[in-house]
Amino acid sequence: MDVSGTAGEVIDCHCHAGEGEGFTGPWDTRAPLDRYLERAGRAGIARTVLFAAFHGDYAAANRRIAEIVRRAPDRFLGFAFVHAARDRGRIGAMVEEAVTRLGLAGIKVHRHDARLSREVCEAARGWRLPVLYDPMGEMAAVELAAAEFPEVAFIIPHLGSFADDWRAQRECIDILARRPNVFTDTSGIRRFDLLEEALARAGAGKVLFGSDGPWLHPGVELAKVLALPLTPGERRLVLGGNLRRLLRRAVGCPVAISRRRFSGDPGRRCSDVRPRAASAAPCR
Repeated sequence: MDVSGTAGEVIDCHCHAGEGEGFTGPWDTRAPLDRYLERAGRAGIARTVLFAAFHGDYAAANRRIAEIVRRAPDRFLGFAFVHAARDRGRIGAMVEEAVTRLGLAGIKVHRHDARLSREVCEAARGWRLPVLYDPMGEMAAVELAAAEFPEVAFIIPHLGSFADDWRAQRECIDILARRPNVFTDTSGIRRFDLLEEALARAGAGKVLFGSDGPWLHPGVELAKVLALPLTPGERRLVLGGNLRRLLRRAVGCPVAISRRRFSGDPGRRCSDVRPRAASAAPCR
């Protein structure tokens, strides 16, 4: 697939990696990267954001993601997965470790585990990290969190519903258009007309390319984006520019997107990294 016209590297903002423990399906058993990397390479995808599969110990799973990222810092970025209920009381410490010790650059939360919480949002605000939250169609929590934490960038995958709940997806489009700090990714969206409507109402600056790999084919998901009626500039935003902008806000070393590497062994800390006080300015 020729993506040379995008004038910038293509970044997949949504891919799982590593082992799970639940054995209820692929999503909590194993997320292998070998075939994903072959397919992404053929599609022209240059970089990928990784986070864990569903896991019983996200602190351990995040360390595994960090190991993968450290082995290939030009290929991968990493987000820290947290369980909003089971990890209650230690999410701040988990996110601090993710930023200062592991070099991760965002937070992943899933409604399958628990609903998004204030504790997660406060940690994201303190470190200025984006939150990729799958609400499984429950868009009210997204509306409330976005209003309560205007400084936090919320990336809502699948237009809010991997299950193709068009009511939830239309509600997501409405929130995208109204809330400057709410974004979506393109992974798993099957109703193409809704994706076009999201772009028309919210603008290309609110949409990020994602595949939900390794289980969905990254080339197929990318073809969907390339089929959208976008200008070259808008396509650059969707295929990587929007993610770059969100990650440049993050506090600390893990801004690998700007070519500053997190180097050294797993125990090495970034120097002088502290969470910042929340800014009153919305995401731009």
